[in-house]
Amino acid sequence: MKKIFDAVQLNHLRAKNRLVRSATWECIATGDGSIGSDTYEIYRQLARGGVGTIITGFTSVAAFDHYFGGMMRLSSDKLIAQYQKLVDIIHAEDCAAISQLALGAFYRNGIEVGENEMTTADVGTVINLFVEAAARAQCCGFDGVQIHAAHFFFLSRFISPRINQRTDEFGGNVERRAKILLDILRGIKATTNLHVTTKINCDDFTTGGLNADESLTICKLLAQAGIDSIEVSGNGTSVGGIRAGINEGYFAEFAARLADAVSVPVICVGGWRSLDVMEKILSATKIELLSLSRPLIREPDLPKKFLLGVSNVSRCVSCNACYSTPAHRCIFGGRG
Repeated sequence: MKKIFDAVQLNHLRAKNRLVRSATWECIATGDGSIGSDTYEIYRQLARGGVGTIITGFTSVAAFDHYFGGMMRLSSDKLIAQYQKLVDIIHAEDCAAISQLALGAFYRNGIEVGENEMTTADVGTVINLFVEAAARAQCCGFDGVQIHAAHFFFLSRFISPRINQRTDEFGGNVERRAKILLDILRGIKATTNLHVTTKINCDDFTTGGLNADESLTICKLLAQAGIDSIEVSGNGTSVGGIRAGINEGYFAEFAARLADAVSVPVICVGGWRSLDVMEKILSATKIELLSLSRPLIREPDLPKKFLLGVSNVSRCVSCNACYSTPAHRCIFGGRG
């Protein structure tokens, strides 16, 4: 029977428990991706709070990516020392560190280029950017990287039939649309010894978008190609009105289906609030790890509270007001 506070050995990664801090947007890096004391303090509190693994917030692989401001980046060797310090802070608390590698959009000469207007060479450039960023992540000391293919950012749009109307090797059926992910994965595996995970929508929840069956197909292809774990998410994240024991785990049904279908560990995010429900899900399914975002914004030390028996329910009320605050802090007392 799986328990939250079991130590877990994954490929190239050991975690002291099954709780993962899911990548959470902070929007406080400088334009070139530099980070400073505010970022270090956020991650220090998270690591000290007892979570087993931390996935960093959206980290762009490209210097040209200006999809939004405040992005962390691993687009230059000049940034390595800053991110080494971040990893050291996380590792000091016996916490594993994964860098989420992402792209908001592709730009040429400062102008955004749509997924269907990109040349095959442009797609190759994106693949290389992810592989190069992963190599920098390894230099920084990260235990792993996450290929961000969810939430309708670049890779999520690229694999979605609603968006991708390409007629080359990267467009058409689901296998061709998944090729960009497989090429990124193989490139990272060939050049690093990192744990490689991905975050993917179980469903785009939009007409003509990626559906559960196609998502399952892509995940199976990734598993066959050597992905080390898969985090299940979906469009329409941060659902409001989540209450402990009532409507937790809104992506759990697909995650359980996926866990039955692949041999790699499945991580499930989405509305977890209580220790009892999380342990029931772990016991009743083959899901291996559970990831949290908003509860750790309100209480970075929630895992430690669970472990010590101080609390068994998150204080997060799913109001989503953190989206409108600097560094996405909780309006009910922040991270303190």
